[in-house]
Amino acid sequence: METHPAPATGTRMASEIAEQPTAARRTLDHLVPEQPRLRDLARGRRRVLLVARGSSDNAAIYGRYLLEVVAGVPAALAAPSVATHYRARLDLSDTVVVSVSQSGATTEIVETQQWARACGAATVGVTNVAGSPLAEAADVALVTQAGPEVAVPATKTYLTQMVALAVLADALSDGSALAADLARVPDAVAGLLEVDVSAAASELAAADRVVVSGRGLLLGTALETALKMEETCLRPVRGYSYADLRHGPISVVSEGLLAVLVGAAHGPLAEPMVDLVRDLQGRGARVLGLGGTPSFTDVCDLHLPGPDLRETVEPIASIVPAQLMIEQMARRMGLDPDNPRGLNKVTQTDVTSSTTHERSPR
Repeated sequence: METHPAPATGTRMASEIAEQPTAARRTLDHLVPEQPRLRDLARGRRRVLLVARGSSDNAAIYGRYLLEVVAGVPAALAAPSVATHYRARLDLSDTVVVSVSQSGATTEIVETQQWARACGAATVGVTNVAGSPLAEAADVALVTQAGPEVAVPATKTYLTQMVALAVLADALSDGSALAADLARVPDAVAGLLEVDVSAAASELAAADRVVVSGRGLLLGTALETALKMEETCLRPVRGYSYADLRHGPISVVSEGLLAVLVGAAHGPLAEPMVDLVRDLQGRGARVLGLGGTPSFTDVCDLHLPGPDLRETVEPIASIVPAQLMIEQMARRMGLDPDNPRGLNKVTQTDVTSSTTHERSPR
């Protein structure tokens, strides 16, 4: 595949990636005081249902794991079409419904939040736009402080959505389970802005076939990495959980495939990723690793460092090297990462819309 030297960076996407340490700090400062309201709202409710699309969906996947692992609250991802098309009536009186949308104006998400309230749910809106329909209608609005995002691919809005969901999980835990670790996130993000991604970007730009995989709390990071490659580089890329890749799709791994694996530096799922690297390499694939343990780093063909954070907050920062890599990958392919073909900032699902299409069947 033909590639081009990456022109000097000056894209809006690169600029907004660089704003993320400040955006994370502002968001923490703004949202942590909302934790007492979140605890009051959730009192007596036993479940959390997350509603999202696109990049927000990947943030919600992180939120789901975090709510269950840290707060001990059963959580699931909603199927918005149950509300907007099937118009089912559910008893959500024991549920907090968390709707995630960077614009707060995606019609499907706003309508699903309205449906959830009509079904008895308490509602939390996570959005980057104060005064948006989602924020105005929610019982508690968690308005992230990313500032205006001009580039079409979500970077700082995605990262601050994860911060917001971590603040929520911390609020619903028995104590301040994440407070100290969350305070370290902005500096960890700042440190990762210095990672040299040029070799990884070159290899990706030249690859004919790419898959991305991650596991557990880092699954959302892997799926967001795959989505960003599709959106920004116009390349079909499959994102898999570790388990899904092992069951069936691994049979198509062969010479010429580049596998991007997102590993955890700590936690119970860190070391098993080493076995997956060796398995993929044995089938002829090259492996680009993001983050992970020292043994994971050693066996990968290429590697980008991740943050030195506990697994529970690691995903917030681990997306940064991937964002940098994809921005440079697009430029090496002669593409404009700020304005991917056929996309804009407000995601709608209906095929009659001129905006992005639904990326999952939920």
